[in-house]
Formats: sequence, C-alpha cells, structure tokens
Amino acid sequence: MTKLFRLLVAPLSAAALLLTAFSTPARADTDPLLAAQWQIAWDTYRFYECLTAPLPITGRKQVKRDVSIEINAPVEHVFDAYSNVNNHLGMHSFLKRVVTHADWNEPGTRYVNFTAVEEIPVAGLPVTSNTHAQQRIHRDDLYYETDSWTLPNVVTHQKIVFTDLGDGRTRVTEHLTFEASILLIDFTVTNGVSSHQATQAGLKAAIESGLL
Repeated sequence: MTKLFRLLVAPLSAAALLLTAFSTPARADTDPLLAAQWQIAWDTYRFYECLTAPLPITGRKQVKRDVSIEINAPVEHVFDAYSNVNNHLGMHSFLKRVVTHADWNEPGTRYVNFTAVEEIPVAGLPVTSNTHAQQRIHRDDLYYETDSWTLPNVVTHQKIVFTDLGDGRTRVTEHLTFEASILLIDFTVTNGVSSHQATQAGLKAAIESGLL
C-alpha cells in the first residue's frame, strides 16, 4: 500500500519541483542546480523501482523494445567507447551536454550518476529537457545498465549487451524499457527508439572511422 501511494503521489510532487526546468526556453542550468535536480528525482522515484509492471490504477504503461547494430571493431574497444556517455555528444542533435555528479567503483561495477541536457525544438523555440540517470557498468561481463527519469515522469531502463562476433566484429543490443503515462507512452517509445537508433548509427560511424 505504501509503494502504491508513493507511485500515485510522486508524479505530482516531482513535477511541481522540476517543471520550471522543462517548460522554459533553453537556458544553461548550473552544475550544482542540475545535481540538486538529480537528487530530487532520485529520492522521489529511485528510477529502477518504478519499473515494476505498473498497475492500471496508476495510469501508466510499460513497453519494451530492442534495437541492435553491428560494429566492425573488437568488442573491448566498442564497449569502452560506447559505454562512455560523453561519447554520445554530437551523435544526436538534441543532446547538448552531460554533467557527471558522481563516479565511483564497487567490486565488479562502476557507477556513474549524471544528467543529460537536451534542447528540444517546440513550436520553433528550444526547450531544455534534463534527463537524470544512473549508469552501472559491468565491464568484465560486457554489459551496462542505465536507469533514467525525465519530465513528464518518464522512466527508462536500458540494458546494453556487447557480443563478440569474431573477426573483429561486435554486436551491440540495447534492451529498452519505457514507462510513461498511457497518454504519452506511444510518443515516448517512438521518439525514444528513433533517438537510440540515431545514436547507435553515430557511434558506429565514429568507432569504425577511428574517431573514437
């Protein structure tokens, strides 16, 4: 009952606290402000805890999609280049900067807390959208996970798996889970998948050309 109550109330409280950052024309939030927004989002949603097959009563829906690409480069090199979120800058026109709030290691896992700042054109004006995320990198097992939250209460879970195909080729498969309002889920999935595919294509080109 407590968890259900939190799921029902959380969208209202977090949206009220962070709405300004989403609904105003593009501006440069300071790194400390982004860190504070990240902490509010984390404390309110705990990102991954929301991804639990939402009940219809919450008015939310969960959709899974997989996107895959083959890259002509050794798997270790692809993993290191691909898992560095800073390398995603320039791969999609909306992503403008990445702000890292914390980066630490525990046995077998590297944790990175960050905010991805995007500028999305709305009615001809750029609107700032801050996606607050935690990445967990398992290099020995050649996969990493990223959980994120962004207004209006969209939670995304990614599990990115790297497979050695031999002959210096690597397959990257992104297992994506989107959770959003039933009114927004189709838009969220369509735009989320196209964004990931664009980033995949950009990273493939950069890695294969030797840029990364």
